[in-house]
Amino acid sequence: MKKRIIILGSVVLAVVVAWSLAWLVLAGLVKQQIAAQAQADGITSPQITCQTLDVGGFPFRFDADCTQASIVSGDMVFDLPGLRASVRVYAPTHMLASALGPLQVGDTFTGTRNSVSWSTLEASVRLSDWRIARASVSARDVVWSDTLFGQSQIAATPLVELHLFDIPEQHDAQRQTAALAGYMLANDLAYPALTLSDTNAEVQLELSGLPDDVRNWGDPNLLPSLQAADGQLKIIAVRGTDAGSTLDAEGALALDAQGQIDGQITIASTGVAERIGPLLEEPWRTLVLGAPAPDGSYANQINFRSGGIYSGLIPIAALPPLY
Repeated sequence: MKKRIIILGSVVLAVVVAWSLAWLVLAGLVKQQIAAQAQADGITSPQITCQTLDVGGFPFRFDADCTQASIVSGDMVFDLPGLRASVRVYAPTHMLASALGPLQVGDTFTGTRNSVSWSTLEASVRLSDWRIARASVSARDVVWSDTLFGQSQIAATPLVELHLFDIPEQHDAQRQTAALAGYMLANDLAYPALTLSDTNAEVQLELSGLPDDVRNWGDPNLLPSLQAADGQLKIIAVRGTDAGSTLDAEGALALDAQGQIDGQITIASTGVAERIGPLLEEPWRTLVLGAPAPDGSYANQINFRSGGIYSGLIPIAALPPLY
């Protein structure tokens, strides 16, 4: 009996030592991969740097903690006090993340600077066969401010949620394409510039023709591939309401063979034209929202074709090809 106990103890000890060594090696690889992003050019791939970078969570998690994170993508610079991403050993395709605020956003081209603060910000991404099964972001007590000269509040909301879901019935294994449904919610939104308060907004979208492997989303030929797969962005519903106004929109957009946007969006509203008067002067207000009906409501259709944007049949702007 004593010999069996010694053998069992030796096996357990060997397993613990082996896993400890394996965890240290894997943690080192995780840290190396994240640190490598500091060498990215910030144009074709975001450049991510950390003042300090640690990987902990032994024995059953990998927690990557990046303090004073800076992300550069094109002209945009994002600075965060802290960013954490966690993966559990027993659920390697499910990543949890959180961030400390405020987020400082700068545009080196225009010189604008904004700040976004929150009390909590959490995210979750779960993959299935390298497709996004579900991705969610939730933030509470969000305040968006202009910080170029002092601090001027632009908008605030106690809750923002963003969710992406795989649409299994639209997965085409032969063509290696997938589709995602998106849902965004903002509660009790306040936007002083438009005199909005206690506004609720919901957005429902569907995007088809995506590569069914998220590792291919960085392909520079993503948009041509999306077009070749007959990919389409369906605007299922956009709805905003408060005590005095409503805004509804729906439609569908795609890319033609020349990489130009093709499709239409219909807009219906009440009380919105009066709100955006200071920001969108005539004739643009009517070209976007339409002319008022006898009951005070507005309706219009915005069309996209051959590189142009049309209000009904009236051309109002030109758009360059996206590729």
